[in-house]
Amino acid sequence: MKNRFLKWSKLLLIFAGVISIVSLSSCKKDDPDPPKNPIASFQFALSTTNYLEVTFTNYSQNATSYEWNFGDGQTSTVESPVHTFAAPGTFTVVLTAKNSANVSATYSATIEIKDPNEALALLAGETSKTWKLFREGSSLGVGPDAANARSWFALENTGARPCVYYHEFTFTREMSFIFDDKGSFWGETAVFSGTANNEVCFDAIPANMVNKDGVNVSAWLSGTHAFDYEPTTNTITLTGNGAWMGLPQLGTNAESIVPEAFKSFKAVIEKKEGYDLMTISFTYDGVYWDATYANYSNPALEPEVVTVQPPFGEDLPDLTPTEMWNSFKTPTSFVLLDTAGVYPGNGSATNGGMEFTIGVDDPAGVGVTCGKYDRKGTYQELQFQMEYDIQFDNFTTVSIDVYMPSSNNYTGTLTKGIAVIIGEASQTEQWWNGHVQYDAEATVMDEWVTYTFNLNEPSSGPGAGVYTPGTRTDLDFFAISLGGGGHTDEGTFFIRNFRFQ
Repeated sequence: MKNRFLKWSKLLLIFAGVISIVSLSSCKKDDPDPPKNPIASFQFALSTTNYLEVTFTNYSQNATSYEWNFGDGQTSTVESPVHTFAAPGTFTVVLTAKNSANVSATYSATIEIKDPNEALALLAGETSKTWKLFREGSSLGVGPDAANARSWFALENTGARPCVYYHEFTFTREMSFIFDDKGSFWGETAVFSGTANNEVCFDAIPANMVNKDGVNVSAWLSGTHAFDYEPTTNTITLTGNGAWMGLPQLGTNAESIVPEAFKSFKAVIEKKEGYDLMTISFTYDGVYWDATYANYSNPALEPEVVTVQPPFGEDLPDLTPTEMWNSFKTPTSFVLLDTAGVYPGNGSATNGGMEFTIGVDDPAGVGVTCGKYDRKGTYQELQFQMEYDIQFDNFTTVSIDVYMPSSNNYTGTLTKGIAVIIGEASQTEQWWNGHVQYDAEATVMDEWVTYTFNLNEPSSGPGAGVYTPGTRTDLDFFAISLGGGGHTDEGTFFIRNFRFQ
């Protein structure tokens, strides 16, 4: 009897367990997971045959219904609609995506609808339209990005490059692009450094158009080419060997010191009272060039070209020091070479070229503090603007201790190069056109190494072979460059004991 009771008890427990599992399973089926929150997203494409027609492709997720507001008073609930706007204009299109629980998400995009004929007329006029560099304020320059355009260098109508303000760039309704150099050309350093035509206006004849590598670049002179204009993307493409705007070497994706078969750039045109402005831009990795051109419907508004450049800066008082150094141990560990006087041109810590910190821990672990040099952009010198014209009577060498970390990535454009630069900046607006430079290449990594240079033996720079510091009485600018110039690859270095002896 007892065994029979135990047997039935076990069966009841098993049966109860089965009932529990069934009940739990039933509850789970009756209580499904809530729907996921929606994510709204879309892309759009303008029609190639009807500029007012736009196709919207819906990429929303976890949604069951859609509401479109096209910004022109029209709406739609179609998943991926095709919408025709009534007229050109700028519209903010908003998509609201909802899930089954009525939870919503929104996504918006601004669409600029342009009449291609009107846009082309704004660029090329009724038959043609001629553009020249804008002569008010800055007209051309370079910076790290559009938000900081022309922060590294800006050209103004001050007489520094008068020839470029006479150049004419004409677009015609027959889709021709005509450049007229007006008989003169500017020797851009990137192209003509080391030649007689570097950084001067010279006669625009083929014999003068030889770049620093000895290559003929006369295709950049006056000529007729073709162009294409895509107003929906604000893109101009010049076609024809040597066609250019902005600077001759600016190309579609990179700079080139030889003529190219074509080049594309962005162009935004604004209508002003009595004139129009066109700003073109070239965007590379960490480098943003742009230039502004003007076309005057009222010629009386066009300023004259300044042909004579007024003197720049001032002549500093002379100083013949017996000491000149900075250890970078602390902000006050220096004689004359004060980093607080960093030259405010391209490469200073304030404009993204580099960052420099004094008094950081010794990377070798010795315990002596030093300076930390972080490259952040194309122009990266640690620069010192002196308060005096330095007389070098008591100095024959310059030296710098460098710690070159192996942890930097040297497989790209970052190099192990070390350079000390000496130049004149108080009376020269562009010191890089006349400096001398002392160069070395690090071969020892992760150790402090002292690099010493003979002041009478500069190895590079426009002034090498022309002068030495001892033969000049107006030099007031020094710089340290690590990692090589002309690129945006980042790197961290350490320096100490920058010293003239």
